[in-house]
Amino acid sequence: MYDVATRAGVSHQTVSRVLNDFPGIRPETRQRVLAAIAELGYRPNRAARALVTSRSRAIGVLVPATADFGPMSSLHAIERAARAAGYHALITSTLIETDAVRESLQFLLDQSIEALVVIAPYRVVTDELDAVPLGIPTALLQTGDADAAGAIAVDQRAGARLAARHLLDLGHRNIQQLTGPADYLEAVARRDAVDDELAAAGASRLPHLTGDWTADSGYAAGSALDPATTAVLCGNDQMALGLMHALADLGRAVPGDVSVVGFDDIPESAHSLPPLTTVHQDFEEVGRRAVNDLVARLEGREPDLAGQTVAPALVVRSSTWQPRM
Repeated sequence: MYDVATRAGVSHQTVSRVLNDFPGIRPETRQRVLAAIAELGYRPNRAARALVTSRSRAIGVLVPATADFGPMSSLHAIERAARAAGYHALITSTLIETDAVRESLQFLLDQSIEALVVIAPYRVVTDELDAVPLGIPTALLQTGDADAAGAIAVDQRAGARLAARHLLDLGHRNIQQLTGPADYLEAVARRDAVDDELAAAGASRLPHLTGDWTADSGYAAGSALDPATTAVLCGNDQMALGLMHALADLGRAVPGDVSVVGFDDIPESAHSLPPLTTVHQDFEEVGRRAVNDLVARLEGREPDLAGQTVAPALVVRSSTWQPRM
């Protein structure tokens, strides 16, 4: 900063005022300072500024080391919302292992972040959060439990019930589930909610099939369906798309022979053949609410948005129909 001041012929305080966009700086002075900054390649030292102001204006974000649609959609919304609020998102990913989660959390805390967003779909992540004293405002996304402290979530159980009720209302009673991994919190929440809904309706209890969220695992499930199945409720859209591909290869029509429902409403689900009935999750709204909540807490005010649960919505397309009698 002193080098910039010397080059521009001003005081270092003037350089600081230009950098912080203070009013009252003459246009020609501002231009000289900006030209000196460009000539010298000067970058403000954020670490030094944080020491002076006790504010890093950084929000840490911990994400699983996957490219899944939901976490990535929320992540992009978090970045945009943080920037709009005058903060920066500092992001690191983690493998789903205790030591890796602990190391990633410590890395973020060592960067003097002011708040933390954890996209935490796995039990190992929430367990580690319980074990580490964070001491900063924290928001948890995709925990599968909208009632957990700090959780901001789409109501997974409500979404699963919507999907199950849709199939039941069409007349299906032999409904099989293709669930996500058992260590994925939201997969368990959806699975259990569907089981409860089917049991309450007196529907047949067919064995669960388990996938890994990928279309390949959905395709593999096609040959493992129970012969009595007239409808399949899938834990996400990618598995549903893979399943529909498998059914087509097996000569079974969707929805004529088997109805299929997904979960998430990824963009591709509207363009499958047939277009996929699914449950819409507003991942971007979840990300926005997380940042809104954290910034409000940092600034000592109430969040603008009341409540933390985001409602899902059933999107009915052409992959579901009444069962053949």
